[in-house]
Amino acid sequence: MTFDLALILDLLGVFFFAVSGSLLAARKGFDLVGSVLLGSMVGLGGGVVRDIILNQGPPAAFTNQLYLVPPLVAASLVYFTVKNVKRSGRLLFMFDAGGLALFCVTGSLKALEAGMNPVSSILLGVTTAVGGGILRDITANDVPKVFDPKDLYAIPAFAGAALATALWHVGWLNLATGTVAAVIVFTFRMLSLRYGWHAPLAARSWAARRPRRG
Repeated sequence: MTFDLALILDLLGVFFFAVSGSLLAARKGFDLVGSVLLGSMVGLGGGVVRDIILNQGPPAAFTNQLYLVPPLVAASLVYFTVKNVKRSGRLLFMFDAGGLALFCVTGSLKALEAGMNPVSSILLGVTTAVGGGILRDITANDVPKVFDPKDLYAIPAFAGAALATALWHVGWLNLATGTVAAVIVFTFRMLSLRYGWHAPLAARSWAARRPRRG
């Protein structure tokens, strides 16, 4: 992938996450300023953490003005197009899944290009993907999806980051394969929501026991 392509995917990820933040702001009854700020937090948060860890200078969100555009567009889009806030939950999940899918790929890519090893690149891809969502949910006084026992959030990001890292090492990571990786993560995430997939609980003894038949 070229740098310009990585930038485009990064900006798309910011936009998708920013829309999810603005939708959540609308559901919580925030004003327009709160919508922009929450969208900016989720859209830029993961990338800022990623760039700080990579230690390659100031985060891109503070040096490239293009990163300010997606949150503003997202807040405007939600303001003018969302008619029924209470029924916007599915849209929120879809845009959140889109941001997760794009960021786990671009996060791993930037880590690999910075010379990090495969394991570290995968972990940074996951951190990039889930970091903004954690900030969004905590700010909106919700349980972060990555910690919700009824949700499957980090595992799709791990799968996408691992796939992107493997493709990069064999020289097959390009526009087509990167898009396929993101689509796989998006599909995985949406299927987990549709069918209620989730990871095992931290302690097996906490799992709900089925009542015995008399």
